[in-house]
Amino acid sequence: MSASPAEIAALGTSMLWALTYVQFTIAVRRVGPSPLNRFRLVLALLFLLCAHTVVFGGPFPVDAEPWRWGWLILSGVIGFAISDAFLFRGLLYLGAQPTALIMSLIPVSSALMAWIAFGERLHFIEIVAGLLTVSGIALVVSTRRVGPKAAARRVGLGAAFSLGAVVAQSGRYLLSVNGMRGGFPPLSANVLQILSATVAVWFVALLRGEAGSGFHRLRHPVATVMTAGGALTGPFLGATVSLIALSGARVGIASTLMALSPVFLLPISRLIFKEPITWRASVGTGLAISGVALLFLG
Repeated sequence: MSASPAEIAALGTSMLWALTYVQFTIAVRRVGPSPLNRFRLVLALLFLLCAHTVVFGGPFPVDAEPWRWGWLILSGVIGFAISDAFLFRGLLYLGAQPTALIMSLIPVSSALMAWIAFGERLHFIEIVAGLLTVSGIALVVSTRRVGPKAAARRVGLGAAFSLGAVVAQSGRYLLSVNGMRGGFPPLSANVLQILSATVAVWFVALLRGEAGSGFHRLRHPVATVMTAGGALTGPFLGATVSLIALSGARVGIASTLMALSPVFLLPISRLIFKEPITWRASVGTGLAISGVALLFLG
């Protein structure tokens, strides 16, 4: 059976997010987590406003119903402002590959949240799949040699921040589904999400007196290119294509395909960061992805 356009979009999302992890891993070490979160949202919003104007003739979906604005604004704040603040700290402490593996828990986390929020029952096979995925992630994260106590603490912090990003992204997914009910365009939905996230992070920065901080770090050419590139492949293209996938494919198929970023990251991390592909990383990746596949396809 041939893949549908939505399933191809889900696979494309996974590839885009793999590139995003790499670019933001490089950028966060030069710019810092908070400034990077603010700058990339501004860039992504500019990309989205231009694209929305070309496609729909105006920068904003002004005809969207108030209830839809509410769902999508909330999903944007949770899924981009809060989740990505956690994500960047995970990248800073762990690096691209382990962080991406932890982020592959999003489908499992979403299933648990749907069970709590909507009463969707978890069957035995789904519980087994979740345990399989967690085991795979633990195996990959444990491949990092941490040695000193301070280094072990960084890995622990990185894992905690990454898990916080998982929960927040799952919340974004559930809220986005509500916000796009009735065939609302994914591009318009992403405009509202990124707009709300941008306003939120800059408002917090103003309250903390940090709005002007970090600009000098963007003078470094690598920091500028990686921040702009990550904004392009992540909150602009990646998030929009993910909404296309979720609006046109079955949730299980789309979620599984979008969880494949760690697989794409193995050779990329080897090439760019010179990280060895150990047998534990390979087996852990296989276990994690198999668990996600079993959860939704079993």
